[in-house]
Parts: sequence; structure tokens; C-alpha cells
Amino acid sequence: MTTINDIAQLANVSRTTVSRALNNSGYVSEDVRKRIMKIVEETGYMPSQSAKSLRTKRSGVIGVILPRLSTETSTRVVNGINEVLAKEGFQILLTDTELDKNKEIDYIRLLKSRHVDGIILLATNVNDALIQTIRQVDLPFLAIGQELPGVMSLVYDDYHASADLTNMLIHKGHEKIAFIGVSPEDPSVGRVREKAYRDMMQQHDLVVNESMIGQGDFTIESGYEQMKSILKNCREDKPTALFAVTDRMAIGAMEYLKEQGYEIPGDIAVVGIGASNMSKYITPSLTTIDYFNKDAGKKAAKLLLSKINDKKIDEKFELTYRLILRDSV
Repeated sequence: MTTINDIAQLANVSRTTVSRALNNSGYVSEDVRKRIMKIVEETGYMPSQSAKSLRTKRSGVIGVILPRLSTETSTRVVNGINEVLAKEGFQILLTDTELDKNKEIDYIRLLKSRHVDGIILLATNVNDALIQTIRQVDLPFLAIGQELPGVMSLVYDDYHASADLTNMLIHKGHEKIAFIGVSPEDPSVGRVREKAYRDMMQQHDLVVNESMIGQGDFTIESGYEQMKSILKNCREDKPTALFAVTDRMAIGAMEYLKEQGYEIPGDIAVVGIGASNMSKYITPSLTTIDYFNKDAGKKAAKLLLSKINDKKIDEKFELTYRLILRDSV
């Protein structure tokens, strides 16, 4: 196996010069650098990660904790994170909590034991145990999707995005707007999006019919079942529009509506959030909010790298969004 000493001997330079060329640290003439890199390429030399870690006191690994690995949101965010980190020589170590808030804490501790240089958490809840654990591990840390007290956070503008969707439906003449949310244990998706919906209804002097409110669990199946329940509870006073807080639940609701013979949007308009790939290919195509998830991943990676490099940065950053108006309204 080729060693750094072999490279130095073949290039007729010192071991220190080889190290400087490989790590872009210190002065090395361009001719010497090219000669060294040519030999490295020809020999297939790979620097020892453990040796590099000892020298730099870094592992070159960033831990990423996801609520569900299988979702489009997670995939897009991870793609953005990886695109930035790979260019900087970092690798990512993925974990999947399957929406179990206790696993968030377990994985934070596990990643600490693996000596990662920092952690990015796609957060689904905010609680004291989580905050305390983050403080205990004492690592550069960034949360995406929830604002965690005292923790660098990258948040979506859930309130205004949801308000825009609700207002758009109201301005199109809808007064009986059903709503499918998720558990309030998820502050951003479960509380903020519903608060925006209720606030907009109140601002326009419209009554929120509690029989038209459902609570799903992010899945297509739960959207289907909640739509079924809402129509059952509102036999005499049907909604003319539905706001589901995720595309997947909106798509499930649309499937049930179509099975029951409802025309979308003729009988009922439907909107979601997430700009999923499915949203533009289903019939009718779904009106939704695009949160630019890949860009969020890129920004998260850049912020965390700044934190790792001891740069002073703000604790909260808000992301932009766009409303995509399609055939479901």
C-alpha cells in the first residue's frame, strides 16, 4: 500500500511538502504541486482518514437526522446538504427517526459518539428534553423546519404560506373551507399552519365549522380517511374547498372525493403544501406551496460549515416559498 513517504520519495520532495499539497496548506510551487498530484493519481494513494482526523481534529462527517428517509422533502433536503458538503470534503451520516421523537434524542447522542463534526436535524417537534440533549452534546447544530430556542434554526414561513393558500380560496368565493392538519406536537406543521387558516377565516368573518377539521399523520391514507370522516360529519353542509397541510394528505383526500363522484374543482377545490412530484402529475394537478427544499438543504449545510469554522452567525433564518396555482382550484 502506498504511503505518504512513498509519494515524497517518488516526487523527490519532503513529506511535509506532500502534506501541504494534499491539504492546500502552506506554500508549494505550482510545478511541484502538479508533480505530486500526478504521482498521487498514478499510485491511487488515499490519505488515511484517521490520520487526517488526528491532524485536523475533525472527522469530516456531518450527521443528518431525518423524520422519514422515504419522503420527497427529506430526499430534496439531503441532496442539497450533500451537494454543498461534498465540495468541502465532508461526508454525511444519515439516520431515520420514523417520526419517533425519542429517536431524535437517541440519534443525537449516537452521532456524538461517532465524533461527527456537526449535526443537521429535520425537526418535527420542540420539547425540553430535545433542547437539553442538544446543549449536552455541545456540537455545531442546526435544525430545519422548527425554531428551537438557543439553537441555530432554518425555518419555513409556514404562517404566511398557509395564510396565502387560505386567502386565495376565500378570494375565489369559498366560505366553507375544510382543513386537514396534523398533531400539534409538530409546532410548525401542526399548529402554525392551522393558526394561519383560522386567523384568515376570522379576518374574513367566516365561521370555522369544527366538523370540517380533521387530523392526519402526513400519509396519503390519513388524508383519504380524514376526507371520508369530514364528508360523513357534514352531510347537510358540505365544504366547497379543502386545505390539507401536506400534499400527500391532499392527494389522499382527492382520491376519496373522486371515488365518491365529486368533481375537482367543480364541486370542491383542494390545496396542499410541499410541491411534491405527484402534485403536478395527478388529475387534476394540485395547487400547492413550494418550499424549495433542495435550496434549504444547501443553505443549512453552508450555515453549519460556518458554525464549524467558528463564525458568528444569527440563530434563526427564514426561507422563502412560492404558491403554485394549478387545476385543483
